[in-house]
Amino acid sequence: MPTISPGSWTYGRSGAIPGPATPTGSLSGRKRPSDAAPLAAIGLGVTLLLFACAEAPGPADRLTLTPISFAGLPGWDGDPVAAAIPPLRLSCDRRAAAAEARSAGGESIVGSRADWDRICAAADRLAIGDDAAARAFFERHFKPYRASNGGDAEGLFTGYYEAELKGALRPSARYNVPIYAQPDDLIAADLGEFRDDLKGRRIAGRVVAGRLRPYEDRAAIEAGALKGRGRAIVWVDDAVDAFFLHVQGSGRVVLDDGRVMRVGYAGQNGHAYFAIGRELVRRDEITKEDVSMQAIRAWLEAHPGETRALLAKNRSYVFFRELEGPGPIGAEGVPLTPGRSLAVDRAFVPFGVPVWLDAADPARPEDRVRRLLIAQDTGGAIKGPVRGDVFWGFGAKAAERAGRMKHIGAYYLLLPRAKAARPVAAR
Repeated sequence: MPTISPGSWTYGRSGAIPGPATPTGSLSGRKRPSDAAPLAAIGLGVTLLLFACAEAPGPADRLTLTPISFAGLPGWDGDPVAAAIPPLRLSCDRRAAAAEARSAGGESIVGSRADWDRICAAADRLAIGDDAAARAFFERHFKPYRASNGGDAEGLFTGYYEAELKGALRPSARYNVPIYAQPDDLIAADLGEFRDDLKGRRIAGRVVAGRLRPYEDRAAIEAGALKGRGRAIVWVDDAVDAFFLHVQGSGRVVLDDGRVMRVGYAGQNGHAYFAIGRELVRRDEITKEDVSMQAIRAWLEAHPGETRALLAKNRSYVFFRELEGPGPIGAEGVPLTPGRSLAVDRAFVPFGVPVWLDAADPARPEDRVRRLLIAQDTGGAIKGPVRGDVFWGFGAKAAERAGRMKHIGAYYLLLPRAKAARPVAAR
């Protein structure tokens, strides 16, 4: 249960049920909205996912929120915060911050629906691109809180992006790697619907002789296990590109006729994620210090005879669907905004909350990324009270930035001032 300490709020999750070891799909802790496919179903922190296995927070993990002033936010005056207004409006449309927040003393830690109705109405009245007005809006309606894990304010921050592949709607000698839709016999269950202490835990498989059994793993699927059961929505020309699409969870496929298909996460086979980067480090193929998406891709391309066996060690397999309209879509169910959308552990940080980030810049590690983002995505590798994954967008520059982002930093939650003014009773 939440506890309140003087000058700060502290709350966490029960450690009775271990978290899933997979950073993918329904088993990742990522809740998939019925009308949208999340982008980073697996791809949260590209480098981290390729190197480190996902771990659930332990029972001692506690998010402590300590109030500070806006003057105490590192670099607050240097960010064009008006860029965070459009993604905030998208979150307002979903009302996710109010509807899906954790509770503290019977009321959401991010305030009531009425609080957010007032905030969202004020955001709608702002002129696009007016930094002075946007800064005044945030300072008027929000109160900053330094986030820490029981006093430790530092955590890991990574990046992800939208991948690009080349493909065709029909298989051929060139386009021979299928991107599968979710099979009809894949069953995903939210265990929280059965027991309150299993909230946030999910499992997937298929029914065999009346029992839910594990689904086929990556090796079996790539060997043809889904023939007659699975449906490829598109065929691509490179198995490594397809694997990285699985890591990212969403991407654009440039078809052979020039059209562009956007694909997004639809489901996952339920098997635990295996980090191939960690395996390469274990083999002394790559040093721990040099691990990055770029280094792992280079190794795979230089060792084609070993690629399939290495990829098969990751038994997790992701299924996709074609996306229409704006995208990519985050787990909150809204389009993600490059450089302004953040994936968080929703056990601690609700969707729709503005978050001030202070971390090293992957493009220039000697500099800092100090900017306002909106919590709009999540994923299995994003575990803990101080943990985030920045969506950098689409294209080579975004891929480079995401692939190299693996830095220690801190963040601050902006919560409604109206909430801060009301007392919260500990339970």
